Amino acid sequence: MKLATLRDGSRDGSLAVVSSDLGRAVAVPQIAKTLQAALDAWQSVEPELKRVAAALDKGEAAGAVGFTAEAALAPLPRAYQWIDASAYVTHVELVRKARGASMPETFWTDPLFYQGAGDSNLAPTDPIGLRDPAWGCDFEGEVAVITDDVPIGTTEAEAGRHIKLILLVNDVTLRNLVPPELAKGFGFFQSKPQTAFSPVAVTPDQLGDAWDGDRIHLPLIVHRGDTEFGHPNAGKDMVFGFRRLIEHAARTRPLVAGTILGAGTVSNVDRSVGSACIAEQRALEMIEAGEPRTPFLKAGERVSIEMRDRAGASIFGRIEQVVTAI
Repeated sequence: MKLATLRDGSRDGSLAVVSSDLGRAVAVPQIAKTLQAALDAWQSVEPELKRVAAALDKGEAAGAVGFTAEAALAPLPRAYQWIDASAYVTHVELVRKARGASMPETFWTDPLFYQGAGDSNLAPTDPIGLRDPAWGCDFEGEVAVITDDVPIGTTEAEAGRHIKLILLVNDVTLRNLVPPELAKGFGFFQSKPQTAFSPVAVTPDQLGDAWDGDRIHLPLIVHRGDTEFGHPNAGKDMVFGFRRLIEHAARTRPLVAGTILGAGTVSNVDRSVGSACIAEQRALEMIEAGEPRTPFLKAGERVSIEMRDRAGASIFGRIEQVVTAI
């Protein structure tokens, strides 16, 4: 089942079921007005949504219309919680090495998190607003899950049943604002502006055997303009799976339905597959040549992030954004 939030002039949009081929959609206000409302009552509404999805794929759903990424907001335009991890630890190791910083051994055993701004998530085709190019604007291609209510103290063994939806992320980062913020010892804030999400969020069954209950074993395809920047596999080198990340996040607090949990920039040890962010490429250049050569984003540039199944069909639709001076 694939779900989207259609633009309707309101902040939170209207929940819609999208066909498996991403070609058609039908709004379902009789089931739930918004995706958040559906997640709040997931156990009772999921069967109804699945019936609509089955009818839509058969061409039998009344009121179906054509679906495009431009018609969609983020699946959760306003999320109660957006938290992001660094599950691909080799990425963290590489970036730290480039700036001459050692990495604590605990990074391999204890997940690293930050809490982002989920109150105004970007639609998949919204522009990336940039006030100052000197801030070092970067994209970060990621995979994330959306949970239902996760009780405090949920274990890794229990966490899988709380994963209800999966989606893609462009976790925009202002790289040159990161060091002074981290130097204060209190985490990211200004360096992590609005985040964009894929046109649809999908239930795990839509991934077939590419989903093992913890990781997606498919490449994440990232383009800068018309040039592929990287296609790292989201299942490889993911040190912490989503179940472990949920356990970590719920250690001292419950997670409410509608929590979005990202796994961090997808990154592989095999550098021949490219990167899902500019910072990683710059780190490699710094290590190899003593200075970075790849520039950060500037106004007018286009970024796209997508994942395709083994038959070549888009699973989540495409995040496609243009950097815009504001």
